[in-house]
Amino acid sequence: MNLDWSALGQVAAVSLAVTVAVVVVFALGVLGLARHEGAREESGGTSALGVAQAGLCFVACAVVVVYGIYLIVPRFH
Repeated sequence: MNLDWSALGQVAAVSLAVTVAVVVVFALGVLGLARHEGAREESGGTSALGVAQAGLCFVACAVVVVYGIYLIVPRFH
C-alpha cells in the first residue's frame, strides 16, 4: 500500500482553509443581523446594509454546502 502524502496534505490544507472561510463568512452574516437588530432597537428603523450583508453571507454559505454535497454524492454527477 502506497500513500500519496503530498495529495493528502493538499486535501487537508484546502479543507481547513474552506472550513475557516465558511465560518468567517457565517460570522459576518450574524454580524449583519446584529446590525439590523441594533438599528431597529436604537432608532426604530432598519439597516438595509445589515440585511443585505446577512443575506449574501448566508447564501454564500449555503452555496458552499450544496457544492460539497454535490461533490460527495455520486448520483449527482
